[in-house]
Amino acid sequence: MKMQNSKIKMDSGSTVIKIISYIFITIFALICVFPFVLMISSSFMNEQEIVREGYKLLPKEFSFKAYDMLLNNSSKLVDAYQVTIFITVVGTVLGLFMMSMAGFVLNRKDFKYRNFFSFLIYFTTLFSGGLIPTYILMVKHLHLKDNLFAMILPAVVGAWSIFLMRNFMKAIPDSLYESATIDGAGDFRIYWKIFIPLAVPSLATIGLFSALGFWNEWYNGMLYISDSTKYPLQYFLQRMVSQTNLQSLINSGAVINTADLPTQSIKMATAVLATGPIILLYPFVQRYFVTGLTIGAVKG
Repeated sequence: MKMQNSKIKMDSGSTVIKIISYIFITIFALICVFPFVLMISSSFMNEQEIVREGYKLLPKEFSFKAYDMLLNNSSKLVDAYQVTIFITVVGTVLGLFMMSMAGFVLNRKDFKYRNFFSFLIYFTTLFSGGLIPTYILMVKHLHLKDNLFAMILPAVVGAWSIFLMRNFMKAIPDSLYESATIDGAGDFRIYWKIFIPLAVPSLATIGLFSALGFWNEWYNGMLYISDSTKYPLQYFLQRMVSQTNLQSLINSGAVINTADLPTQSIKMATAVLATGPIILLYPFVQRYFVTGLTIGAVKG
């Protein structure tokens, strides 16, 4: 009887703990979602209402002026999306291929100079060549001015990601390599047939970080791209926010009311256009995300 009572108390105690945990998780999730919902609702607010009452979840009057202003240059917006999608896909795939191969090689104990190259890669996290030498290299020697690869090559490889892949490799038993070598498999076949299938969690984690980096690319676009048809999305939207078509209206001699210009709501609208598509990527890699980080960080 006492054992049954204690068991009931334990079950009721665990139930209370679960309920409290679910409540805290729900509250935390709502806190995380709130800024995004506020961003979306504010993008449809009237400019005068924002100035008068601030950003709100439920605007009194819905306005599409911010989106109308952005979509006035719909052809350039489509070009910017295409450029960003291209550099994101190509940069992520190329980066995963190169960084996974680097992690594979640096983990091989039969590679004589692995510690030397590991130090060189780590050295890049402490020092860089600087802006001017990098610009001269990209423009004068590699001839990447107004070339989309000027936004891909600088970010295609990351030292942190290489070490994450190398550490992940240490969790794979050496017996797999030895048995594959005995069966006559070469290095690339071992890498492609054994490492890649087992490294999906780590690849998904690194791929997500890499894709986010390329999607948010604007700095290299500002430095190396002068052709407006090759602007990445973030740089194009930044220029739209700063200009808001005010100068073109003034030059045309039009009489405008500056209070009607969606200078505040357009900031939210650009954030929606910039973050909306990339958010759809996260659900596909979320189940690998924690596993890739924890497994890759076990061994140093």
